Amino acid sequence: MRKIQKAVIPAAGLGTRFLPATKATPKEMLPVVDKPAIQYVVEEAAAAGLSDVLMITGRNKRALEDHFDRNYELESALTRKGDAERLRRVQESSDLATMHYVRQGDPRGLGHAVLCAEPHVGDEPFAVLLGDDLIDPRDPLLARMVEIQEREGGSVVALMEVAPEQIHMYGCAAVEPTSLGDVVRVTGLVEKPEPGDAPSNLAVIGRYVLDPAVFGVLRETEPGRGGEIQLTDALQELAADEKLGGPVHGVVFRGRRYDTGDRGDYLRAIVRLACEREDLGPDFRDWLRGYVAAEL
Repeated sequence: MRKIQKAVIPAAGLGTRFLPATKATPKEMLPVVDKPAIQYVVEEAAAAGLSDVLMITGRNKRALEDHFDRNYELESALTRKGDAERLRRVQESSDLATMHYVRQGDPRGLGHAVLCAEPHVGDEPFAVLLGDDLIDPRDPLLARMVEIQEREGGSVVALMEVAPEQIHMYGCAAVEPTSLGDVVRVTGLVEKPEPGDAPSNLAVIGRYVLDPAVFGVLRETEPGRGGEIQLTDALQELAADEKLGGPVHGVVFRGRRYDTGDRGDYLRAIVRLACEREDLGPDFRDWLRGYVAAEL
């Protein structure tokens, strides 16, 4: 098995759920405490040993490139002030990984965004990380997925147990157990099924490790739900026919996940992460307790 080194981060969405904040600012740049959400995702890829990151962007997303580039004027000003801590934090984003960018152009769905990565990825297995899911670094999901892919071949998806009434918001997996407690064999996938039609309560969350055979399948995949090319549909074909690109496995994740995909979950993610910070947590928790006691 070839060692996985490349990560793909689709970031071409319009962020309509966060308007008007995302009218001129990419939703991926909205801060989660004091870092943009996208930086957490790149940090996760780097921590899993994926040093080559391709970001799929769109119009009005130049701020993403600027954030992961050097800012010599700012660095020089901080150096003159002797502000070593802020200088370290500014330089941190540009030192995480080797960054590359390509524009999706036409917003035709996640499957099409992944297909845009083919010239960069080539015939290597690769990871895909969606920016709406932030995974706590204390729960190394991506590293476990890479381990399973390098051991079993094929593709690996991240799965999470959800309440039956929530399964219609996710892709859903039909699975068979394996000898590993946190790993299942995926036999089928359905995109956003009605609760009564869901094959399980295992939802696909935004982490994938994919065999390059997925590109050939995506090229032949017709637009599905919402008129978009769905990555779930391509993975369903790979799961149904192992000869196309090996098996599809799922890692069942039971760790800490912060959903920044809608406004309420975004606010909850900020509160949870702020509470756990050593520099902010003690004072913030005290204030939060007082606020809840007084207002609620």
